[in-house]
Amino acid sequence: MKKAIGLFLFFVVTGLHFSVAQAKKWTLEECVQYALEHNITIKQTELDAQLSQVDKRAALGNFLPTMNASANHSWNIGLNQNITTGLLENQTTQFTSTGLNAGIDIYSGLQNQNRFRRAQLSILGAQYQLSKIKDDIALNVANAYLQILFNIENLKVQKEQLSLDENQLLRTEELVKAGSLPGGDVLDSKATVAADRQRVISAENTLLISKLSLGQLLQLENFKDFDVADVKSEAKQSAVMLQTPEAILAKARENRAELKIAKNNLDLAAKDLEIAKGAYQPTIQGFYSFSTRAAYADRITGVQLDQLNPIVPNGTFVNVGGTSYDVLQPNRSFVFGKAAPVFEQFSDNKGHNFGLQLNVPILNGFSARNNVLRNRVNLEKSRLALTQSELDLERTIFTVYTDANGALKAYEAAQETLEARALAFNYAKERYAVGMMNAFDFNQAQSLYTNAQSEVLRTKYDFIFRTKIVEFYFGLPIIK
Repeated sequence: MKKAIGLFLFFVVTGLHFSVAQAKKWTLEECVQYALEHNITIKQTELDAQLSQVDKRAALGNFLPTMNASANHSWNIGLNQNITTGLLENQTTQFTSTGLNAGIDIYSGLQNQNRFRRAQLSILGAQYQLSKIKDDIALNVANAYLQILFNIENLKVQKEQLSLDENQLLRTEELVKAGSLPGGDVLDSKATVAADRQRVISAENTLLISKLSLGQLLQLENFKDFDVADVKSEAKQSAVMLQTPEAILAKARENRAELKIAKNNLDLAAKDLEIAKGAYQPTIQGFYSFSTRAAYADRITGVQLDQLNPIVPNGTFVNVGGTSYDVLQPNRSFVFGKAAPVFEQFSDNKGHNFGLQLNVPILNGFSARNNVLRNRVNLEKSRLALTQSELDLERTIFTVYTDANGALKAYEAAQETLEARALAFNYAKERYAVGMMNAFDFNQAQSLYTNAQSEVLRTKYDFIFRTKIVEFYFGLPIIK
């Protein structure tokens, strides 16, 4: 019994926790912040920024000297020259050699300096690109969020309309029973209710799809349960809209990342051209090397009289009584001992080599010239891309400014239309209640009123979003 109660309480608590977790309502600020922290595209761009830091360290490393150590141990087996006697012998010998090589660029046409400056520009460009990606993601999230809010309010309108039509159907049935209205009016009212239910279902599906879309945009694992806070957004005139398009454009030229990216690309192309031109100039490198070796063959430690053949002719002749005699000399042989200690040999056999190397480019298959020409073309392309970005920004600013003003006028006109449709609908209700209007005309008036409500919602959120775009280009953040 206790186990059963424990299991029951466990499932109750778990169920409550699950319900609380599922009941989370996301605000716009939370959605944007989550997207900026978890979006894969942003993470990839951040990794590109890290790579640009690595490129900077690599460019900085070009200023440092290079240094490499080497060691070698070898065995020679077979017919080899004896390094002690100079004779060819079948033997096995071992050698060990070590070395150290160092080099440094003294002058290379300022290519290293220009590569380092280019790496710094690449870091700046990666930061601009990351800023642009974040702005785009925030704008897309805001658009999707506002679309959900519109769908929520539109669903409320459709449900309210369905409720009104259902009540009207009941009233119509009572009036028909009382003989005040013809029986055909009931059929018209039922058809209207059925159409309202279809619109409610369509609005529910549209709302669900918009929530799923934002949940997927945020890359949530459990995006099917995603929901937003049901808040009402006010359509207020922004102070930015009081600015002229020229003022907004001037502000955008200072803040917009896409323009900074285009300018940075132009600077990168200019640095690439300078690096390419550096290949025309001579280069000077300094070098130093150290080497030493050791052998493991026996060495000559002295000489001694050859006991087997102590005296031999030396090739010098003397004349005695008219006869030439070969002068004899002692015959000595070498005394061999073990190889000297390795470190002693290393000390005795060490050597140094250092100097300067000058390389003057004369003819290299036009590679330097072709590279310069290629980078000049890229520089011109970057200059044209910057001009195009400026023109695109100018066109975009005037377009979004005009669209925002148009959206405001459309919203104001929709509100006026709604007021007129509401009066017309109230008048139709009064006439229909006293039998002076048939059900078809009444349903038409009611449908026009519902459409006017939906149009007010549509133009409202369209105005809100287009105003946010203008603020976005003026430099204001999406979330405040």
